[in-house]
Amino acid sequence: MKKLYPSAEAALDGLLSDGMLIASGGFGLCGIPERLLDAIRDAGVKDLTFASNNAGIDNEGIGKLLRTKQVKKMISSYVGENKEFERQFLSGELEVEFCPQGTLAERMRAGGAGIPGFYTKTGVGTQVAEGKEVKEFGGQEYILEEGIFADLAVVKAWKADESGNVIFRKTARNFNVPAATCGKVCVVEVEEIVPTGSLDPDHIHLPGVYVQRLVLGAPYDKKIEFVTTREREAA
Repeated sequence: MKKLYPSAEAALDGLLSDGMLIASGGFGLCGIPERLLDAIRDAGVKDLTFASNNAGIDNEGIGKLLRTKQVKKMISSYVGENKEFERQFLSGELEVEFCPQGTLAERMRAGGAGIPGFYTKTGVGTQVAEGKEVKEFGGQEYILEEGIFADLAVVKAWKADESGNVIFRKTARNFNVPAATCGKVCVVEVEEIVPTGSLDPDHIHLPGVYVQRLVLGAPYDKKIEFVTTREREAA
């Protein structure tokens, strides 16, 4: 099965439609599928739901799609660095489903494992539990959370072989693995593609069985979420 595509646009060809649910990896600007998100924006699809830890920052990551009003709903755990997100949410333009971070990761992982729901103690007695089934185990209350089954998963990786076996680099692994597994189709943009068989099997984070399409995204410009400097000390 040929998985390598010449561009992000080609890798997404035939996969995009209005109103779809997309699982997107990344945390802030770390490990986000920049090229694929740009291609989704350029395709003009709308009324999208994104399951992602956050929406990037203003005009970066999913923030670019917020600017173009292509996102209808966010399923997220942290959204504090995006002013446009805040504006749209407070004005009623954007629907938001807040989800505790660990629960979000597990909802994606559960979807990837074919598990429709699971019980967790996180959120019991809070607004997170509103409208959800509560069940008691061992004298403790737990709430039912549903697995996420996305129409499409888009993730960013460090290295992959031509069969789609993927390695992430350090903290850039973050939500990328569970996001990748919960999509009906998974598209991975990667910094380096090597021949099949050249990666140590023990180092693989995401097996190729989960990956349908690959695109080489490099080179990348390193973006910094917060630039913190200090005055140079006098000699």
